[in-house]
Amino acid sequence: MSGAFMLIDNIPVEIQGEKNILELIRKAGIDLPTFCYYSELSVYGACRLCVVENKWGGIEASCSTVPKAGMEVHTNTPRLRKYRKMILELILANHCRDCTTCDKNGTCKLQELAMRFGIKEVRFENAKKAIPLDKSSSSIVRDESKCILCGDCVRMCDEVQNVGAIDFAYRGSEMRISTAFHKCMAESNCVGCGQCAAVCPTGAITVKNDTAKIWDELSNPEVKVVAQIAPAVRVGIGEALGQTNGTNVMGKIVAALKRIGFNEVFDTSTGADLTVLEETNEFLKRLEQGKEGPLFTSCCPAWVKYAENNYPELMGNVSTCRSPMQMFGSVLKEHYSHSNKKVVVVGVMPCTAKKAEAERDEFKEEGIPYIDYVITTQELIQMIKEAGLVFDELEQEAVDMPFGVNSGAGVIFGVTGGVTEAVIRRIADDKSINTLRALAFKGVRGMQGVKEASIPFGDKMLQIAVVSGLKNADDLIQKIKNGEKQYDFVEVMACLGGCVSGAGQPFAKGDEKAKRGQGLYDTDRMSSIKRSEENPVIMSLYSGLLKGKVHQLLHVKYAGKE
Repeated sequence: MSGAFMLIDNIPVEIQGEKNILELIRKAGIDLPTFCYYSELSVYGACRLCVVENKWGGIEASCSTVPKAGMEVHTNTPRLRKYRKMILELILANHCRDCTTCDKNGTCKLQELAMRFGIKEVRFENAKKAIPLDKSSSSIVRDESKCILCGDCVRMCDEVQNVGAIDFAYRGSEMRISTAFHKCMAESNCVGCGQCAAVCPTGAITVKNDTAKIWDELSNPEVKVVAQIAPAVRVGIGEALGQTNGTNVMGKIVAALKRIGFNEVFDTSTGADLTVLEETNEFLKRLEQGKEGPLFTSCCPAWVKYAENNYPELMGNVSTCRSPMQMFGSVLKEHYSHSNKKVVVVGVMPCTAKKAEAERDEFKEEGIPYIDYVITTQELIQMIKEAGLVFDELEQEAVDMPFGVNSGAGVIFGVTGGVTEAVIRRIADDKSINTLRALAFKGVRGMQGVKEASIPFGDKMLQIAVVSGLKNADDLIQKIKNGEKQYDFVEVMACLGGCVSGAGQPFAKGDEKAKRGQGLYDTDRMSSIKRSEENPVIMSLYSGLLKGKVHQLLHVKYAGKE
């Protein structure tokens, strides 16, 4: 054998650049338990579940130990099993145990590990005090009685999102996760991205559940309930319902919603096609006028909120276009304006921040919202299960007319770089299939947090940046402000990888996110309409329902924007 090796449970495993023993152990096919380890976050080493025993009998945390040639470790000795059970018992002794009524029941990491290690009883008295729920946020709910102090939410909020809405407070037995001055989440600088809930291993932070309100509307015969489904949902829902991760199950989602009781179902990709045309027009006008600074996209509500909180002076550079959900919501309300029933529009979204966006005053007309409710992919999964539907056996159905057509450009909005690629397709002089295929190699595709591309346009080269993750966005903004970088167009998504990684989706790791993104590109490849301007539905909207109302229905002026 050549190369550097270490022994893991007496099996030689080659070291190939792994940053810690834990990665090497998992490469060897051993599922070592962890609470506080995510490859995207810094190493914290708090839970100690990943400890291993070296050949001298010493105990080491595998997440924070660098692998070296010749090392020997064991992962499953009697001593380690005893330690892990003790750690789990101690955590459970300071944890609310109302598992059957917890939102994370069935997906809770603590519950899973307690079952895995055969924890049938806890020898210690439960010392956790009852703490009121924080339901103030439109996006998430905090239940401190279920917090195990793993720090995942703190590191995600600080390191990846650069928001810092929560942090550790106090010491010792009094330690807790808190906002500044113990304010409720709604009064903090939280942007609603929900990524803290995505990485929380227990039910301490969960997505706010609005399904009860939807069931009430569905049971009211005086109400017509209409749904629009975001692009990323179709590739994010399947794995939780027996399908392969990344598979496009849009037809089954439509069928499920119809069986649940929704009157009509549409695809938010139609709204994305509208966004492409409006944002492109705004971009070209900005270039023509020679305005300073780049045009930032406005599709992501968490990014818009982040800009309002941290860079209000940049709001003049944020597109005036509404998000695809809001554009389509206003079109739907206008379309049904003469209905003899009350029309309720429900957005099925991968994103928790969409819940807050739907409540913004800017997206209401005379106090009535364009989007009445937003449910996430997770909530839709719950509704499908609650209705007793066998998802795998549902026959696919098409979305309803007259908005039953969308382009591939609209579908790829759900992955980082998709908005940019859709806009490039619109402004490109060469509309040939070879040019379309070449766009895939221009640097806008891929799950990297920061991507740059140069695109020829007329007699100049357009400088474009695509960022996902708010920390990446903040770093880019600093470079723009310092004069290190100059761009014409910047796409920003709050979640790493784009909407496929939204906090409302079932949790996915790096390679799983990439599969979801590829699922959207596969859908685009099979679409007969590649560009938004080629969608006949969009053209008919401009000549009909939107005539004279384009700015009123498709654009927005945020309160903090001059």
